Amino acid sequence: MPENAANSLRDGQPVIRVVNLVKRFEGRAVLDGINLEVHKGQTLVIMGGSGCGKSTLLRQMIASIWPDEGHVEMFGQNLGELDDGELDKIRKRFGILFQSGALFNSMTVGDNVALPLREHSSLDGNTIEVMVRMKLELVGLRHAVDLMPSEISGGMKKRAGLARAMALDPEILFYDEPSAGLDPVTSAEIDQLMMDLTQKLGVASVVVTHEMDSAFRIADRMVMLDGGKVLKAGARSEFEAIRDASATGETTHDLIRQFLRGDSDGPITRRRLSSNYEEDILNAAAGKYS
Repeated sequence: MPENAANSLRDGQPVIRVVNLVKRFEGRAVLDGINLEVHKGQTLVIMGGSGCGKSTLLRQMIASIWPDEGHVEMFGQNLGELDDGELDKIRKRFGILFQSGALFNSMTVGDNVALPLREHSSLDGNTIEVMVRMKLELVGLRHAVDLMPSEISGGMKKRAGLARAMALDPEILFYDEPSAGLDPVTSAEIDQLMMDLTQKLGVASVVVTHEMDSAFRIADRMVMLDGGKVLKAGARSEFEAIRDASATGETTHDLIRQFLRGDSDGPITRRRLSSNYEEDILNAAAGKYS
């Protein structure tokens, strides 16, 4: 492959394309024919109920697991066709904020942020120190450079994790449940930080979340998964219209509406209640679940 092959994108070409993606575990399709695109300077929110395939899709997009069918393209390259060296180059072009922040407890905040620079760049120590403080300043944590993770709050850990994710100046940022475990004010602050970074840095952002307040604050486009399939993909305004509309009696519309509104009654609830109780008890008695 030419040296610049993975660096060129045609105008308007998405930085990520997911094409007919299928992933099975023990014969069950957790993802079943997923298609979506992510563009530079936009935030795509992936949402859906527990077990819908959100986290599995994220893992496919960062090439930590591989599809059974279909493929993921990043920067115009099919990830499944790249060798280990080419994949390493691609991985340096994106950053990940994990749900817990995933800081190393034995390292200071500054050392956590410095780690990718020390491992994957040829910068000297003084330059790395400057870069670390620049990244921490972007997330409002320059004062915490010498603190240990045990000495900072949950929200600060998320910010520190984000600074580390940005260490190598990525073109894509992935966020796994960035608001999880945070109080409403801290959650809103993290959302604002994410929006500011997307605008200032021009990165593409992919956010997996089930927090609807957060989703509607940050999204340019939204994708809702259900049963491993894309139930709907579109602009945030399209989902806002469904959320604010009355029930129509059309199952897909009303299912999306119930999820977005957090209503206790609707197609999702009725689907759960319609499971065969007697069959479930008999299966348990027969030891099927042991």
